[in-house]
Amino acid sequence: MGRIVVIVSADGEWRATIPLFPNAKMNNSPLGEWFTIPVAGEEVIVYHGGWGKVHAAASTEYVIEKWHPDLVINFGTCGGFKGQVNRFDTVLVEKAIVYDFVSLIGPPDEGIKKFTTEIDLGWVKQPPTTVRRVHILSGDRDLIPEDIPRLREKFNGMVNDYESAPTAWVCARNNTKVLILRGVSDLVDKSGGEAYDGTATAWFEATKKVMSGLFAILPDWVTYFRKQQK
Repeated sequence: MGRIVVIVSADGEWRATIPLFPNAKMNNSPLGEWFTIPVAGEEVIVYHGGWGKVHAAASTEYVIEKWHPDLVINFGTCGGFKGQVNRFDTVLVEKAIVYDFVSLIGPPDEGIKKFTTEIDLGWVKQPPTTVRRVHILSGDRDLIPEDIPRLREKFNGMVNDYESAPTAWVCARNNTKVLILRGVSDLVDKSGGEAYDGTATAWFEATKKVMSGLFAILPDWVTYFRKQQK
């Protein structure tokens, strides 16, 4: 049986995770810290994947090459489109889109199509916990409020983050199963964002609640995944 690796993305998400496991022994790697925790009868690796698309792609490839996991799980936060999701909803990503790929030379949507991943969730017949199935938009930027109507219309956008799409893309190309579960930390609409105060304080307070909630449901998902393998 192969390993299960949980990748925790942004630096603030990692800071919110560490206090949940005060007895964990920290290890170092070229791309991020990691430790192991017992979950549902097995040792699960928890890895700091890093902030942004470049770091997320590199750390996902590193994790796959090092541990050859049966499943990569990505935990983190996401911003929600106000009116489409609620704050602190847990979302299950079905489709991940790099929406900020801009080409002025070739066809404008060619890059977006290339870096869009339909995640194989055929094994998730009945989710073991309450989730909202969504398309997520990933970019190296927070949501621009005035972009909300266009992103909703063009991509059926409901949530956004920095790391889900590159994580899904790398996993797909390595034929590695991936499960992306994120909690909505704040809401944005065309008038502005709840966490856009320039301090990240509101976001980090929400992040602590999100990460605690995600790790609370981890045993249910690990158990469910192993049952689907039998």
